[in-house]
Amino acid sequence: MEIVCQREDLVFGVRTVSHALGGRTSMPILGGIRFHATANGIELGATDLERAIQCRAAAQVQGEGVMVLPGQVLSQLVTRLPEADPVHLQEADGRVRLSCGQASFELLTLPADEFPEVTRPATAPLCRLSLPALLQCIAQTAFAALRASETTRLALTGVDLVLRDGAVKFAATNGYRLAIKRVPVDGLPEGHEAAFLVDAAILTDLHRVLSGVTADAVSIYAEGGQLHFEAGPVLFSSRLIQEQFPDFERVIPRDNEIGLHLPREPFLETLRRMEITSAEESGAVTLKATAQGTILEVSSASKDKGEGHEFVELVKPAAKTIEIAFKAEYLIDAVRRMESGQVVLWLSAPERAGLLEPSGEIAPGDEGFIYVCMPVRLL
Repeated sequence: MEIVCQREDLVFGVRTVSHALGGRTSMPILGGIRFHATANGIELGATDLERAIQCRAAAQVQGEGVMVLPGQVLSQLVTRLPEADPVHLQEADGRVRLSCGQASFELLTLPADEFPEVTRPATAPLCRLSLPALLQCIAQTAFAALRASETTRLALTGVDLVLRDGAVKFAATNGYRLAIKRVPVDGLPEGHEAAFLVDAAILTDLHRVLSGVTADAVSIYAEGGQLHFEAGPVLFSSRLIQEQFPDFERVIPRDNEIGLHLPREPFLETLRRMEITSAEESGAVTLKATAQGTILEVSSASKDKGEGHEFVELVKPAAKTIEIAFKAEYLIDAVRRMESGQVVLWLSAPERAGLLEPSGEIAPGDEGFIYVCMPVRLL
């Protein structure tokens, strides 16, 4: 098989699928990138068995077949090739000759018959949604999950995708905070409901991959115990977590009557400053407002670092007096991922969860986003 393609097409394909390369593994083939000849060019693929990425690229191909090249070597090599020249890859005798301009390399191949089966979904998509909406869903939820190294409860490392009533709802929690994002989708049959639990780290990789794709929409497929996302030339597939996600709907506060309406950027910068003097063990910042007052006092204290106090002007007077503490990191994580000029933190009591959401003139990217956070006990 012989392949001729433009350098930028090869670089895009290799970079894209490299996100699925296996790291340290007893299966060397998982470190390979598969090249498969198609009617319109080539399809590159990689998998670590948890995720798989396939990417189509324009190319002139002579012959048929499949070849697998070492992914890390290829990833480093293609970005350093001369920019103006096409790239030639020619397979012969278990090696691939890669040439571009005056540079040429003889690369060893990996056994193609050992490469895990990576297929495209054969069924129709469950639904479609805009690419920017999917990226925002991931950005505003995946951060709230735990990493695999932090828990044995796999459900808390995932993001729950619930398809219902013409929309998809993303939800993630670590047991102390909950991020939810709801956006409309196209093509979901009336009355159809489904839920899929996907590793948050894999969705973060999906965000990285699709951020570099030029496409308007993403099609979502469910097949073979996997969830597939297709946008432009890229198909990203993820295995599902086979655990039950917590019933997050029941923990959303419904009766919080104290609303702290705040300008988002000043509130965010205040939180970042107060985090510096927060206690190491709790990371807590205290929020204090008085009934009908227009000022929010934000403070933190640590026996090792000292204390800090700062005041933020409320957009609206507080309905009641409230003093409550939250882990600064948890508030910062949510506020910085919003785009609206204002946010509102709904509260009821110092020991009950707060609900944070955009307010005022809500930015399009913040539509459908809410965030629930448990307080830190005041001593």
